[in-house]
Formats: sequence, structure tokens, C-alpha cells
Amino acid sequence: MSEPTSSVADMSTTAHRATQDTPRWESQRSFDELGRPLRDITFCVVDLETTGGSAEGGSMITEIGAVKVRGGERLGEFQTLVNPHSEIPAFIAVLTGITNSMVRDAPSIESALPAFLEFAAGCVLVAHNAPFDIGFLQHFARQQGRPWPRHEVLDTAKLARRVITRDDAPNCKLSSLARVFNASTTPNHRALDDARATVDVLHGLMERLGGLGVHTLEELQTFSSRVSTAQRRKRHLAEGLPHAPGVYLFRDDRSRVLYVGTSRDLRTRVRTYFTASETRTRMGEMVGIATSVTGIECATPLEAEVRELRLIAEHKPRYNRRSRFPEKVHFVKLTREAWPRLSLVRKVLDDDADYLGPFSSRKTAEKCLAALHDTFPVRQCSGRLPRTPSGSACVLAEMGKCLSPCDGSVDEPAYAAVVRQLRDTLLRSPEEVVEVINQRMTALADRERFEEAGVHRDRLATFVRAAARTQRLSALTRCPEIVAARREDDGRWSVHVVRHGRLAAAGRIPAGADAHQYVRELTASAETVSDAPGPVPAATAEESEKILRWLESPGIRLVDVDGEWVCPLGGAARHLALYDAVNQSRLSLVPFDEQRLPPGPAHRPVR
Repeated sequence: MSEPTSSVADMSTTAHRATQDTPRWESQRSFDELGRPLRDITFCVVDLETTGGSAEGGSMITEIGAVKVRGGERLGEFQTLVNPHSEIPAFIAVLTGITNSMVRDAPSIESALPAFLEFAAGCVLVAHNAPFDIGFLQHFARQQGRPWPRHEVLDTAKLARRVITRDDAPNCKLSSLARVFNASTTPNHRALDDARATVDVLHGLMERLGGLGVHTLEELQTFSSRVSTAQRRKRHLAEGLPHAPGVYLFRDDRSRVLYVGTSRDLRTRVRTYFTASETRTRMGEMVGIATSVTGIECATPLEAEVRELRLIAEHKPRYNRRSRFPEKVHFVKLTREAWPRLSLVRKVLDDDADYLGPFSSRKTAEKCLAALHDTFPVRQCSGRLPRTPSGSACVLAEMGKCLSPCDGSVDEPAYAAVVRQLRDTLLRSPEEVVEVINQRMTALADRERFEEAGVHRDRLATFVRAAARTQRLSALTRCPEIVAARREDDGRWSVHVVRHGRLAAAGRIPAGADAHQYVRELTASAETVSDAPGPVPAATAEESEKILRWLESPGIRLVDVDGEWVCPLGGAARHLALYDAVNQSRLSLVPFDEQRLPPGPAHRPVR
């Protein structure tokens, strides 16, 4: 869906049909999609000597050594001392054998760095503990205002930790690995000798991995000993996928969907399931069962994210843990009747009532409901009351927590005034709830009843988040249509058509095309979306929130807005910063393995 008039109409149906058909890129595979054989790659193995451990802290480079190799053959070497224009510490001089007198007439880094970059042009850079060496080079490139070339980087230390066992060597230092692989040069903290030793280590690692089926650069970069041989044999399942954003579906031998994921590069991401370390046990199990992988190419990453949500909801794959049951949500409802009340419901009806939500769990919804009942003494009994009740007061009325219309303790106008305040709190301003609960927390804290105060704090935070979410979603879903665009990294514009909070179409304007004509065609072909009651009528809350994050991201241009896309100035969103900061500070005091992030846009999982 990368060309004009690309629509997301009937996305789930379209996606399902696409998974059954042969992908249109199957016949267009290139040699590049099969991976780049290691024998064809030119590597530049580099090593540095420096005056200290931190370029940012003022340490300087004193020597650069590099060896260029391809297919096991050495193509050339590069070596130069570098004048640091500062004293070399005695400890470093003893370690490396490089003294102040040796570098006095050497070129400066301003001359040495361009010479090295010319030598390494077009190569994959290799270093032992690459973040150190490459980090120094990048630092001085930035300092000189020199753009850093788009080098791929391979770290032999990182690779060795995945391959070498304690039976092979006590550690993965260069000197230890040089002995394991019988390097022809002994590392001695001089740049060229250490680079030569790293070449032998690189070749030794590649030879060992060749026996495990690692023959391409992509496999070498992502290799992990945790990946079984059986998993590695399945890497061909990724070969038919494109280097493009989209959704991928793992299937078993009966074509049942096991897992749905999304990526900006389908082929690269899927390949990692067969070649890279996967710490999630269930994913390793899933890969073992999978017999095929289907890809659905998308015009934009946002379209891919939306397709993923819809496909997960449609197929409910057993290896997806989230988004499988978007229908299992709860709302807090303020009813429209003679004596309105708050209740928990599972669906939004066209009944002119006001709704807060959705909530992903009943427990969270109940916290929010408690915060509202703490503030507004509306009735909590179930069922409708006649306009002239003739009952008796309940326990809540005796405790002063209910106005008790049941026994005539309050007249209809007075009760309606409280309901109006409650409705205003839900739809526009949470100040009433915030003020009442803050006062209650302060009073409890003064009496050192901190645990009870903590209950009210959690209720208040839950309410504020829910109110802010509802107000943001309602603002979006009230708009019949929003058309927005953003210039992407490749210079092309991505365009999305959003109707009532649902993604109706997505596309990328082709280079040289008439942008206005493209947008008109895309809009005309977009899915027809009808309005419905509630804050998320036309899509799931998760889909609408993804769209909101995109619309609020930098660089967005609104092409057309049908309706008013606004949020109340005094809305709940302005309170979020405080409660999120408190939550983060609490998390910092909890052991890492016990932390649990609350659901919400700021805390979504990362694949």
C-alpha cells in the first residue's frame, strides 16, 4: 500500500486476504535479500591507543592502526602516531610504550582522522570492544564538523562472548582470544599489532561459526549461541520478505496465526527470530512451531502498527500477550435519568449518557469510580429510582456519603446541581476531585495514616489519567475527518486520513507527484467511517492513541480538519506531569525485577 489511493478500508479483511495470497514481492527478490556472504565483505579492523578512557573527558588519540581484509586476504595496512598536544600520562606510556618524544612530530588528529577514513571507505569497521575505538573516532569527527560515514560496525569482543566458553578461555580479552586462535601477532598495546591480532581473532570466530551455518554478514551480526540449530535452519522463512515497513504473521503447519508483529524493516526483523538471542521463552517455543511467515507491506509505520492491532484482535494469536481482547474493557458511566448515578459498564450505548474510559481492567475502573464517589455524594444503589422515591436511607447516607434521594433527603434541583458538577469534572475540569482528595490525603498524612493516604493517592492518579485519556480520545473521535502529513527521512511525505479516530487510509506521496492530487485521491478512496457514541466509537482506544501520538509528533502538518479538534484548557492532561513524575520516582525505589509499568501511551512495550 505504498502508491496513490492506498486505503485502509476494511483493513482486517484486506490483511487476511493478503496473508493467503502469494506476496507480490516474491518474484522480485534480489541477491541482497539472501544476505551478504562474508567472503565478499571488506573489513577494516581498527585499533586505537589513547591517553585515557574518555574522549568526552579530554582523552586524546595517540596512535591509529588498521588492517583491511577480504576473503581471508590482507589488502592493506594503515598506521600512524598522533600528536595529542598534551602530556601522555606515565602509566599510559608504560602500558603502550608510546612516549611524548615519539609523538612530538606526529600529525594531529585533524590530519590523521581524514587519512584513516579514506583508508576505511566502503568497509565494515571491526574493533575489539568497538564502542571504545569507534566512539573515539566519532567524537573527533564531530569535533571537526566532519560527517561520520555510514559504516556498519562489528565488535569481536561482543561476538566472542556469544561463542567462546570458559572451557576455551578464562575471559574475552584480546590477549586471551589471540592465544585461543593462535594469532600470528601477539597483542602488545600498540595499535597496528593489536589490529593484526584482532584480524586473526575475527577469522577464527568466523571459521568456528561457519560450522554452525553462519555464512552472511547479517547472520554474523545477530548470531547468538542461544539460538538452536533447528531455529537457525528456519532463517530461509524470512528471505521472501521486503525491506519495508509492515506486519508479519508467523503460522503453524495448519496456517493458524501464532504471532503478529510489526517492524520498519520486515525482512531484517523476522530474520532475527532465527539468528539472534531471544530471551522470551514463549518466542523460542513459537519459532519452533512456526512453518511459515507472511508479510504485509504497509505504506507507513503507523499503518503497520494499526494493522498489527487489528490482526491481533481478529486472530487472537496465542503467543501475543497484549491487544488480543480489545473488547474486554470497562467504562465508568454517568447515567441520564431522574436521579443519575455512576456505574461500571462494558459497552458504550447511544443513550445520551456520559462515559469515562475505556479501562483495560475492572480493578482500575473501580479505583476511578471510588475517587469520584469520594468527591460527589451521588447515589450508589443500582437500578432506576422513580421521580418521587419512597424508600429508606442506606448505610452510605447515614455515613454522609450519599445525598439519599431514596428517602427524600434531597430535592431534584439540588441533586441535579451535584450531577452537573460531576459531569463537568468528567468532561472538562478535574479540579473538584483533585482538590477534595488532596485535602483528604493531607489530613491523613498529618495523622500519619500514610497507608490510607496512599489508597487515595492511587485513586486520584487513576482518575486523572482516565480523565485525560477520555478527553484526548473524545476530541479526536468527534472529528469526522483529519488529513495530516509528515516529511519522512527519505524526503517523501507520508499522509494519513483519520475519520472519527480510526485510520481510514495511509500512503506516501511518490517523488515528483502532484501532492494535492495525491491527497485528493487518497481521501476519496479512504474507508467510510460512521460516528457512534462514546470516546472511542470507531476504533479501539489503543488504535486511536497510536494515531494521536503520530498526530502530536514533531513535523506534522494538518492538511484538512473537518470539525473541531480541541481539548479543554483546564482539562486533566495538565495534571499528568505531576502524577507521572511521582510514579517514576516510586519505580526508581523498586528492584528492577519487581517493577511494573502502568498501561498508557508513555509506557507501551518495545519490540
